[in-house]
Amino acid sequence: FESVAAVARRYDIAVTTPDDPNTGEFTGRISTLRPDFVFSFYYRRMLKPALLAAGARGALDMHGSLLPNYRGRAPVNWAVINGEHETGATLHHMAEKPDAGDIVDQQAVPILADDTALEVFGKVTVAAEITLNRSLPRLIDGTAPRIRQDLSLGSYFPGRKPEDGRVDWSRPAQAIHNLVRGVAPPYPGAFTSLGGKAARIL
Repeated sequence: FESVAAVARRYDIAVTTPDDPNTGEFTGRISTLRPDFVFSFYYRRMLKPALLAAGARGALDMHGSLLPNYRGRAPVNWAVINGEHETGATLHHMAEKPDAGDIVDQQAVPILADDTALEVFGKVTVAAEITLNRSLPRLIDGTAPRIRQDLSLGSYFPGRKPEDGRVDWSRPAQAIHNLVRGVAPPYPGAFTSLGGKAARIL
């Protein structure tokens, strides 16, 4: 993504980048601004209820999957690794539990057999733009839907570490293919050992 801070500065919009957005001081500063909405797009930290409550008309997140599936971290990578044929972007209200709030809108995208996670992420980025463009007018005029998630029908996945790219050669060929494309660069990549040395599989 292009730098949000750089874009904001071009339009003389104030920028702040706190180490911890959940401190009382920062939450108080945001509350003083009395924003209609709080948005979080691919932000690495969970926002706590006090900050979520600062948005008078809601606090919303854009998540890179079709919720309630693939809640949690690295949803695009996991979808590719698990051999899914479809994923997408979901705009939803934030709750204290990650990716569990009411859904406003979604846009699906296909995952082709040889797509890497980066290629799918590009599609999801376009899906996020479509979703936001479609939803903002309805959020502003108060007609946007709120669809409650049934988390029992979905799935949750944790973050991934470079070590998770190790190939288990006892797995089926398709599973190995999915792992390789799901962690391909710019992610750390799949790897194995050859003659006692690590070898990356790109």
